[in-house]
Amino acid sequence: MYDLMHSLTADSMRSVGGFEGELVLCATIVLILLLRIPRLTSRIDSFYVMLVGSAVALYMAGPWHPVEQPSQLFTGLLINDTFTVYFRTLLLFFAVLFAIFTRISGVPDRDAAPDVYALVLGATLGMCIMASANNALMIFLGVEMASVPSYALAGLLKGRRQSSEAAIKYAVYGAGTAGIMLYGISLLCGVLGSAHIPTMGVRLAELLQPANLEAGVGLDTHMVLALGGLMVMVGLAFKLSAVPFHFWCPDVFEGASAEVNAFLSVASKAAALALLARVAIGFGYIAPPIETQAEEQVALFNVADEPAQQPETKEQEAKPPAEEEEVLLVEEPSGSAAAFSPLADRAEQIAALAPARDYLAWVLAFMAMITCTFGNLAAYGQTNIKRLLAYSTIAQAGYMMMPVPAAMVLAGSNPAAAQGAIQAMVFYAGAYLFMNLGAFAIVAFLRNVLLSEEIEDYAGLIRRAPITVICFSLILVSLIGIPPLAGFVGKFQIFSALVQAKLWIVLLVAGLNTAISLYYYLRVVKTMTIDPEPETRRPVSMSFIPGTYVVLVSVPLLILGIWPESLNALARMATGQLF
Repeated sequence: MYDLMHSLTADSMRSVGGFEGELVLCATIVLILLLRIPRLTSRIDSFYVMLVGSAVALYMAGPWHPVEQPSQLFTGLLINDTFTVYFRTLLLFFAVLFAIFTRISGVPDRDAAPDVYALVLGATLGMCIMASANNALMIFLGVEMASVPSYALAGLLKGRRQSSEAAIKYAVYGAGTAGIMLYGISLLCGVLGSAHIPTMGVRLAELLQPANLEAGVGLDTHMVLALGGLMVMVGLAFKLSAVPFHFWCPDVFEGASAEVNAFLSVASKAAALALLARVAIGFGYIAPPIETQAEEQVALFNVADEPAQQPETKEQEAKPPAEEEEVLLVEEPSGSAAAFSPLADRAEQIAALAPARDYLAWVLAFMAMITCTFGNLAAYGQTNIKRLLAYSTIAQAGYMMMPVPAAMVLAGSNPAAAQGAIQAMVFYAGAYLFMNLGAFAIVAFLRNVLLSEEIEDYAGLIRRAPITVICFSLILVSLIGIPPLAGFVGKFQIFSALVQAKLWIVLLVAGLNTAISLYYYLRVVKTMTIDPEPETRRPVSMSFIPGTYVVLVSVPLLILGIWPESLNALARMATGQLF
């Protein structure tokens, strides 16, 4: 027992090295909350604590600390690999840019800033856990840690009925989907006998052996697993604002401030995509096993205790070796038990998971198709820019989901191509950070100048703020996917993955939706550049600092569109340890 406790302690101490960024976030949250002490509030600006804390966390967790081999942290609850490092870096980099953005826009003010920054960092911490989750319970914990602060952020604009309504709607939808997701997790863990995702994948492969499927063994269990998987997908679809769990998104985006919308549309989407890829790969593919020191010690401890707990009898000693073969019992809901031998070969396990991959591929492909189609069609009649961008984020979520079913189709026969599909998603997530952060930053800065968020009030704006209009036009064109911008490169890679997976229907729907989106994105560009300027509009002047920020966020879209290899290299590194 002493050796076991010593090993668990050693594993926890070793795991801290892969969790440094998150620990810095925790310390920063505590420091920001301490600023609520009256004497400190007047002396220390919480913005600087937020900025420095996020920057230090980014330095501690960034890709300049290479991960040679994936490792499990805290006895397998989390995993630290290049995929985790990429999305953690993305989230922390966004936190730094977001802090600067809020300082320039003036929302929140200094009195509310400690509360808002603590909520933002708390949600970011949950999103980092989502990206590194290796246990079903950590999935739920990460999703809730990311969601609960977001509910409060949606109601940031105090005294506004729309803002309060947005927060309540978001919280109600979130609570409902969280309950469904937790019930689905309990079904999966109960049937598979573990909450450790790699172990759940192995147990699922054993359950889906061809011999058992042909004999009709465990059909009731398969139905329970399918139901549990759908319930987990409900929680992920809510975070992605995927149809039909998107109803909160337009109302929340219209009622909340543009600053909060930027956070919800970028950070929340990135973390949800990372978690979706983790779950899909965990249940559709068997990666090489990774053991922690604590797990090895637990195994030795159990083996050492077996003779004392279950002494062998003479009958057991006399059993032939064939009867000592390990069997796994799966208790069906009807009460009967089906016994089968576990698969020892990893290739056999991957092959046995083909039904799970097919199930995930078609569920996710169908959800992605209806999500991008609905988002693009619903954006047509919008007159409020925040509401239009809300439907845009729904459509973009559909595009970003498409590489995951492609990876599921390819994983069994061509893991390298499956890695390329996830790489396309990772690249697009990186480009999406600049697209949506830039879009909502411009909306916030124009709100401060025009005192309006209606598209018609942007008429003729190019005559007053040409640089801002040019940057906004670049962002919108990149969201469409027109060269030579980063959005085109990302969509081209996604479409290439769909071609490799031979998902022709999904490819056709994605292409048609790209054409459909031309209208409402270019309508905003046309309003800003061609429509006449209203005579009654107050003088418009964008100051130097907001204009500089907009340019710095927009220029990477052009750079990554012309020279995408830098982000491609990071995306390739991020996915190198998944398959």
